[in-house]
Amino acid sequence: MPESSTTALPRQVADDYVDALIELDPITGTYLGVPESAGRLPDFSPAGQEEVAELARRTLARLDAAERRPGAEDEAERRCARLLRERLSAQLSVHEADEGLCAVSNLRSPAHSVRLSFTMLPTATAEDWTAVAARLRAVPAALEGYRASLALGLDRGMRAGPRATHTFVGQLTEWACGGAAGPDGAARGWFAGFASGAADTLPRELRDELAAAGGAADRSVVALRDWMRDVYAPAVADAPDTVGRERYRRWARFFNGTDLDLDQAYAYGWSEYHRLLGEMRKEADRILPGSDPWEALAHLDVHGAHIEGVDEVRDWLQGLMDEAISSLDGTHFELAERVRQVESRIAPPGGAAAPYYTGPSEDFSRPGRTWLPVDGQTRFPVYDLVSTWYHEGVPGHHLQIAQWVHVADRLSRYQATIGKVSANTEGWALYAERLMDELGFLGDPERRLGYLDAQMMRACRVIVDIGMHLELEIPADSPFHPGERWTPELAQEFFQRHSSRPPAFVESEMTRYLSMPAQAIGYKLGERAWLLGRANAQAKHGEAFDAKAWHMAALSQGPLGLDDLVDEISRL
Repeated sequence: MPESSTTALPRQVADDYVDALIELDPITGTYLGVPESAGRLPDFSPAGQEEVAELARRTLARLDAAERRPGAEDEAERRCARLLRERLSAQLSVHEADEGLCAVSNLRSPAHSVRLSFTMLPTATAEDWTAVAARLRAVPAALEGYRASLALGLDRGMRAGPRATHTFVGQLTEWACGGAAGPDGAARGWFAGFASGAADTLPRELRDELAAAGGAADRSVVALRDWMRDVYAPAVADAPDTVGRERYRRWARFFNGTDLDLDQAYAYGWSEYHRLLGEMRKEADRILPGSDPWEALAHLDVHGAHIEGVDEVRDWLQGLMDEAISSLDGTHFELAERVRQVESRIAPPGGAAAPYYTGPSEDFSRPGRTWLPVDGQTRFPVYDLVSTWYHEGVPGHHLQIAQWVHVADRLSRYQATIGKVSANTEGWALYAERLMDELGFLGDPERRLGYLDAQMMRACRVIVDIGMHLELEIPADSPFHPGERWTPELAQEFFQRHSSRPPAFVESEMTRYLSMPAQAIGYKLGERAWLLGRANAQAKHGEAFDAKAWHMAALSQGPLGLDDLVDEISRL
């Protein structure tokens, strides 16, 4: 127990939790840039999961005492305590329902975390590569612990859906043989391919060690793939892909930080659908008179502005973020120099189809990065990229998450790093897209229709995610199968009809929604919370409302669940 146990205030309790969690979860340490974490991986077994849960229970008990101490009423302490209690309670609710025993997804699983963690490791020196070798050697035990948790889940009747399982088996197959070819031209697995990136200047002994450890890691991927295919997949073949209302409500709290009225949220999704459809029709008519929105978007796929080449699109996206920083800094934001640094990267193959963002290390030695999956693509329509990079990069995820790290001295370490609420961050990023539209950055018809298409995708997420998991009725005023009840098959058809994206992307998205229930609804519901908070602050200040000051104050307060978020940012 830390020395501060008898005197700690909430922020110290939160920071002690981070220190203890890093010991149990070295991947979290890697994201924070903790060098001591580089050579280790978490224990994903049932015992390892229970150890993390027990840490949360002890922390909540300490928080009870901390909130009774003089000084706990301070605004910074109160806000931190509010977040810590909500997050740990939501995590425990998920754990105690055995949800961690069926964590199979095309995007979010222990296996995905292990692989992605290697892309966050420094690789500049022999010392760095020595740590990489140690982490590679830890991969087999980490994946075996994950397999043991899934096996216990089967025993307890907690099964992943067959669709997510089938997709995951395919991903493991790609990881097993999707690395760079060896000197003999034979295919290598992803981990061996990663290890082969070590510089020729490294000692031969270390390079041999990396090759051996990478090969062992790849063999453990094959072993997991074979077990998933031969044992797990048959055992879940008759399991539902959806989770039902009770499990969905639990995940909604976890991802959104609030106890949602799910039926009201479903109705909100439909209201946004109808609003956006009207706007899209107007914009489509500017591009291709007489067309519907998706005919216009298909026209842009062939005839619209585009970028040719993978390196070229990476550089173009970097320029887009640099331009946004230059335009917004000093007018709508006040950015520290280190927050202004963000990198555009191409995502490693074998993951989900959607772009994503990874935040900076605590000392900013590793900057925030946006990642574009290309999956063999070499031609990139501009309409599909601009608002997405306002979302992933600037002024979206990067400005929020990097600002939290920048003001870590005013927050707890917990708030600045790992205390995120998905709907808060995704809601801010969607608000950021809308802000750029409000500021005129999307005046070009192609870019604006692309933005509206992305907004429509988020509205459809609310509809199909809640609708199919709860098997709700499709409203009578819907142009699609009115009066019927949602199924995953209907949801995919609806989503495809209202998306410019190719079928492979839609397939990946639907698997994501089925295996991560209630995560996808946080974009639109989070945006709604940010817009409500801004409207309340504007009403409070009237003509004296300062958008730049409000943005920076809101971004500097740290993460909160949606209920708490609206309360806090309305006061600013």
